Parts: sequence; structure tokens; C-alpha cells
Amino acid sequence: MAASQDDMLSFCVDTTKVCSCVEVRFIDKVKGKGLFAKKAIKKGDTIFVERPLVSSQFLWNSQYKYKGGTNIGSRMALPKTCEYCLSALETAEDNARRLSGNPGLSLPHTELCKVRPELHQACPQCQVMYCSNECRQAAADQYHRALCLGHSQEDPDHPVNKLKDAWRSMHYPPETSSIMLMARMVATVKQAQDKCCWQKLFFQFCSRAANEEEEIAHKLLGEKFQGHLTLLQTLFTTALYDDHLNMWFTPEGFRSLFALVGTNGQGIGTSSLSQWVHACDALELTSQQREQLDSFIDQLYKDIEKETGDFLNCEGSGLFLLQSSCNHSCIPKAEASFPNNNFLLHLSALSDISPGEEICISYLDCCQRDRSCHSRQKILRENYLFVCSCPKCVSQMDELDLTSSSDDMEEEITDEKVTQWPEALDLPVEKDLVT
Repeated sequence: MAASQDDMLSFCVDTTKVCSCVEVRFIDKVKGKGLFAKKAIKKGDTIFVERPLVSSQFLWNSQYKYKGGTNIGSRMALPKTCEYCLSALETAEDNARRLSGNPGLSLPHTELCKVRPELHQACPQCQVMYCSNECRQAAADQYHRALCLGHSQEDPDHPVNKLKDAWRSMHYPPETSSIMLMARMVATVKQAQDKCCWQKLFFQFCSRAANEEEEIAHKLLGEKFQGHLTLLQTLFTTALYDDHLNMWFTPEGFRSLFALVGTNGQGIGTSSLSQWVHACDALELTSQQREQLDSFIDQLYKDIEKETGDFLNCEGSGLFLLQSSCNHSCIPKAEASFPNNNFLLHLSALSDISPGEEICISYLDCCQRDRSCHSRQKILRENYLFVCSCPKCVSQMDELDLTSSSDDMEEEITDEKVTQWPEALDLPVEKDLVT
């Protein structure tokens, strides 16, 4: 019996709760669809919790310990996240030891760490790690049987590993997407009983005109690698081709898939150490105990900053069916977070929301939202190919041509940091500009 779209939605969310709270509506040809409240939602409420259709850790993030200066790129054999749910596999203490460079470090209140190494399981064939038997089985049932490399997991000549290496050579940190997200989409359809349903589901995500798809692909690859999309398509086809999905392996179909992931991929960050810190914040302590614990954590972060730099989280991206319906506003009504230290997205209200009101999120971070209207519009136009018409931008329309000196300086610093990455990693000189 074929699965319905409602059945597939229940794969991602608790439909009994979601359907009474929100609905997706078509707005117009410019904005497309949007997410709207069906009842009053209070500030701080969790609007829904959603599991991605597919997700994947970034390829650089999974392989390297990021450090500042000349030490960037120390290879770490340790798998830092569950291959399925992206939850951290290191305990908070092990995470702190690795990031601080202090193997003898001991954390207080280790009972607050929720990582359970005794539950971790490896795939019997390829040895990739999962946080539990449930995740191992879920991955096998959805996509892993089609992607498992078995004893060829470390073989550099395997077509999948060639695809990964090619992606790493074109898409340097800070990472924004992964070719393996596309690979898991293909593998999911390959393994599915109802292949057509899954294909339709993936193409419910925002689609683009051909010229926009080309622009998104170029943005993901950067100027240096704009001509390499054909190479990626060839490697992708060699590694994963399937007759049922032949349209995804044509030049046009691959570009569409590439643009779909680039437009709709939601970043995911998990960290056992961050989760431990939040749990410490909730402890009931005397003022002296609180001062001692805060001082310890402050010093720990200073040590990590000195040793490792800014890359503290395990990072990846996923495709979230419901969350992807949220449009942008520079004064968002909701925000996404990952408080469970895994791939479960929590959409929470930033202010009271009335029935019938659109629930918008921001595609910009807090710092970007504080910049001038000109700078915000520039970021959105270059990365998402639209002009924002939210109330904040409309009210500041007269400022459109004004750019503060701090905005200019930040853009220069960002460009400089990205330009320095390949040399710092001791990689080939080819550069990839990723925002």
C-alpha cells in the first residue's frame, strides 16, 4: 500500500499536535508557501519538534579538529557524532579534553552529561558509529544499506570516497552544505518501498528557476570551482546511479538537486560540552559554589579558544519539511534550536503569535540582523536570491544605500578569514568563498 503525504509528515512530526497548532498555506507566486498559526502561541512556547527527512554531518567537520594558526587540520580518528541523529558521541569531559588540549582535565558534575558510551554501536560491516541500536537500525532501514561501504570504508579509490574527497577539495570551512546530504536522499529513495512518494516529498522543498539554480550552485562552490559542477555530477553518478532516479543524474537534474540542498538545508549543531554547560547553569548552588563553577567554565572556554578556536560544535545540515515552509523576516517570530544535542529541531516562539499570523524565522544571525538595511538586503540577495520586504526593511527603505563603516569592515574581515583557510589547512591553493 502506497504511503500518503500525511504518513510521510508523521515521519517528521507529531501530526496530532502540529495540525492543531500550525498550517502551511500558499501565499503568492513570489513568496510561495508560508507557515501560519492556527491558535494563539505564547512567547517561549515550543511550536513543534521536527525530525529531518535526511541529515548529514559536514565532511570537514567529521574529519578534522579545527585549530587556530598553523595547527589547523590535526586529523582526529574519533567519530564525533552519531551517523544517524548527529548527537555527540564524546562525553562532555572527553570533548573538553580534546578541545582544550588537556588530556588530564576533569569536569565537575559529570553526572550531568547525557552521553552514554556503553550504548554506542557500530555498523557490523563498515564500522561507522551510532549512539544507540535504535539509531543504527533506523539508518539501516532508511538509507545506510545503500551507502554502506563495508571493508572499503577507508579505500580512497571507492567511488563514494572519491566523491567525498572531491567535495572537500571544493568546499572549505566554514561549511554550509554537504554532498552526502544529496547522497542520503538518493539512498533513501533507493531503499524505499514507495519511491515516488519520497521523490515527491523531496521536491516539495523550495524549487528555483534554472538561472537561479546555476547561481546557487556557483555560490556553494565559489568562483574558483564554478566549472567543477560537471565533475561532481560525474562522480555522483558513478557512485550512486539508480534507474529509478535517472533524472537526478542528468546535468539539469543534478543542478536542481544541488540547488535544493543549498537553498533548504538547515544547519545543525550538537555539542555534549555545551549541553553540560547548560545543565550546570540550571544547578541550584550556593553563591560561592556558583562563582567557582562559573570561573571554571570561563577558564575552560579561554583554554579552548586558545587551543582550538571557534569551531566547538559537531556541525551538519538537514532537510526539515515543516520548518522549510517558514519565510524570512528581519524581526522573526520564531527561531530554530537543537536543545536535545541531536538532529531534532525545536521551533520556539520569540514573541506572542496570534491565530492566522505568519510564523517567520530569520535567515540571518543576530549580528547580521543588527546591520544596516543595505547590508541585510545584500546578504539575502546574494545567498537566498530575494529582496526582503519585512516591516523592518520597509521602514528602513530610505536607508537602503547607506552602509556603515563597521559593516564594510566586517565584510572585509570575513573575506580575509575565508581566503586564509586553504593555506591554514595546508591544502591546495584553490579557494572556495562560502558565506
